[in-house]
Amino acid sequence: MEKIIQITSGRGPAECTWVVAQVLKKVLQEAAALDMKATVLQHQAGSENGTVESAIVLLEGKGVTEFVASWIGTIHWIGQSTFRKFHKRKNWFIGIFEIERSKEMVFSEKDIQYQAMRSSGAGGQHVNKVSSAIRATHLPTGLSVVSMDSRSQHQNKKMATERLLIKLEEESLSKLKNQYQSQWENQLQIQRGNPVRIFEGTDFKKLKNVKNNKAERQQLKKNLKDEIN
Repeated sequence: MEKIIQITSGRGPAECTWVVAQVLKKVLQEAAALDMKATVLQHQAGSENGTVESAIVLLEGKGVTEFVASWIGTIHWIGQSTFRKFHKRKNWFIGIFEIERSKEMVFSEKDIQYQAMRSSGAGGQHVNKVSSAIRATHLPTGLSVVSMDSRSQHQNKKMATERLLIKLEEESLSKLKNQYQSQWENQLQIQRGNPVRIFEGTDFKKLKNVKNNKAERQQLKKNLKDEIN
């Protein structure tokens, strides 16, 4: 089982990109503790050192659905700005969304057209006589790459396929980022009052849902009084 999530600061300031970096660490740590495989597919650094504007993470393993569900939504950090010492704001919000793997990310070798071509550059008589270079074109998207690293046509075909796969992944992730960026900007305004997780301070400690626990204690006390009466 696998899931893809995006952790993003939206249009938030540098403080939000710092929160994204901390949340990314937490997600990777928790996934590792649960024996899940976590791969950062895309990472866009923020304007300040140690910050992340957006990250796309592939999660694989048993229980991944429940794990992702526990993170999806708005993340709230309570703390003093680490970049603006006298800034009064202490509440910062970022978002985590699930991304559906698009058709462009499904790779099939049947969609690739291979074309042999003569290698260019230095190489002596071998280059002039043998068409060892390979151009690989992904027909559905039109993306293409060329490999002429080896004298072996078979080896060049293999390398061209690998490079084309990387290029397709990069193209798909770029489209996904643009698609979900606008969605996050809209939902940020709606979900600020209902965060799925709250962290506090520069040590980024997770806060328990104190409000709910307090309400439960009050209700228990009321029930106890009713029973005594």
